[in-house]
Amino acid sequence: MTDFVLVAGAWLGAAAWDHVVPGLRAAGHGVHPVTLSGVGEKRDEPVGRQTHVADIVGEVDRLGLRDVVLVGHSYSGIPVGQAAERIGDRLARVVFVDAVVPADGESFVSAWWQGPAALEAELTGNGGWWAPPAAADFEGQGLSDEQTARIVSACTPHPGAALRDPAVVSGSLGKLPATYVKCLLDGPEPTDDVAALLTGERWELITMETGHWPMYSRPDELAGILNGAAAR
Repeated sequence: MTDFVLVAGAWLGAAAWDHVVPGLRAAGHGVHPVTLSGVGEKRDEPVGRQTHVADIVGEVDRLGLRDVVLVGHSYSGIPVGQAAERIGDRLARVVFVDAVVPADGESFVSAWWQGPAALEAELTGNGGWWAPPAAADFEGQGLSDEQTARIVSACTPHPGAALRDPAVVSGSLGKLPATYVKCLLDGPEPTDDVAALLTGERWELITMETGHWPMYSRPDELAGILNGAAAR
């Protein structure tokens, strides 16, 4: 039996995976969605250096998990990629779902596609927090009105301290057994750093004809992809 540890991207907690969990449990796997400190029901918990990495590793340790598939969506690819190194031989595979991958010394802010200054300005203007998107920001992502409403209602501000936190990566991510899930409505190609990792023997690419939020727009399909990753 594989144990999945599921970590959603910015603004979202464990409930983001509610429609994915049944498909994984039906296949006989253990499933452990994680809410990171500072968001969702843990919005009042402090966030400092490496807090989100510790949240993930701590869940693996607390539950005594082995044969672990770590799954990181969007922003959470950064702490998940670091946690994958930390758990050593307990890792079976890491799955990045339309995610940013960590680079040593770099943060989510430093890799922001519009440039660090743009995201820093947003954080500063919102008291150090990244404000959740509005419903209109989810247009064109393959979501129904009901699915969009679920996301909007689940989002809480994301702590800027986590977004500014430089990653600590001691080895090569290319040595990790990894699946990268690219959601094509959010861009047809992986970023250059991901494309380089995909040239290695241990990384595979899977595409989905949906937007950046497949746990909401295509939960059954995503569960099937994750079940397949566990069988690698």
